[in-house]
Amino acid sequence: MEDYAWVVEYLSRGRAVGLRQEPIVQLVGDQFFTLLEATAKPDASITVGAKIFVGKGDRTEVDRIKGRIEYTELTTGAKDIVPNVVRKIVESREALFVNFINKAGPISMRVHQLDLIPGIGKKNMELILKEREKKPFENFADLKARVGTLGDPAAIFVHRIISEMEGKERYYLFVKPQLKRTY
Repeated sequence: MEDYAWVVEYLSRGRAVGLRQEPIVQLVGDQFFTLLEATAKPDASITVGAKIFVGKGDRTEVDRIKGRIEYTELTTGAKDIVPNVVRKIVESREALFVNFINKAGPISMRVHQLDLIPGIGKKNMELILKEREKKPFENFADLKARVGTLGDPAAIFVHRIISEMEGKERYYLFVKPQLKRTY
């Protein structure tokens, strides 16, 4: 479960179609990029784009976690904020993503983990594998300097993470997959 999450939407009067008029917060988890919906405490000061505590224990902004939600359940405003929030998370956890590049391996005979990252084609993948044999990458700047055709390393991870959030991917590398609901 997530201990911290980033606010992507705050509905002070809840949803227009909701039965209850309670303040709703939509969140992106800081650890597994879990999409959550929660009720806010009545006296809470909630800011979109802020990181808040949602774990077990005394929460200052969130009253209760209602549960996980799917990407399609986010408001339009939340969907606009998600890329910025995911970028903040990726940049704050840069070492984790650089380590992924340094340790990524094959998934099957035909598919490598690096194949799954948008912007890393066959040529970039070969160059990354060759460069990391010489010396592991230290950070995004080092990765960009040694693999010049890669572009913005943070942006390629953001793109992949959002695609996983939307449920468009076969393999999940960074997002804890949502269990499919059966009715």
